[in-house]
Amino acid sequence: MNSFLPVSNVPQRLSEVIAALLLVLLSAAVVAAPPPLGHALTEVAPPLAAADFALPDIDGENHALSDYRGRVVMLNFWATWCPPCRREMPSMQRLYDKYRERGLVVVAVNQWEDPDLVFEFTGRLSVDPTFPILFDRESRVAEDYGVKGLPTTFLIDKDGQIRFRAIGGREFDHPDVEAIIEALL
Repeated sequence: MNSFLPVSNVPQRLSEVIAALLLVLLSAAVVAAPPPLGHALTEVAPPLAAADFALPDIDGENHALSDYRGRVVMLNFWATWCPPCRREMPSMQRLYDKYRERGLVVVAVNQWEDPDLVFEFTGRLSVDPTFPILFDRESRVAEDYGVKGLPTTFLIDKDGQIRFRAIGGREFDHPDVEAIIEALL
């Protein structure tokens, strides 16, 4: 007895196999797609005084939070290995581009990583960050701010008070976030 399929059944069988493979691939693509980033920020009430700190940037120059007193500061704690951190970085740049002339400062504080790694990472982004990227190699500043997960972002008003926070990735150039920035400016 011949165990091969009759020649007349090959095209039908091939079509069924291809259809099954396409179904598997499409299912995997749907499952693998990351969820959309949120845009909601949580109000900190009453506002809390933002702890001052000084950290080096990629060139070794120290930046202190108090250097930005009188401006609205978006303080973002992140790492290159964090997928939502990577995804929100371009929206942070777009927000910074839109509001920096009006007094917004974005400060991205990298956690635990080497400046060379971060430099390589920023070179692969769709936009080159022009805001300060600082290095908290031992996560001391993040600990002072009670950061429990990455990314975590704080909006600090002109008086140095933490007014809003976000835990998890955000689309920072969303109209709802822009309205909050406008109100703080």
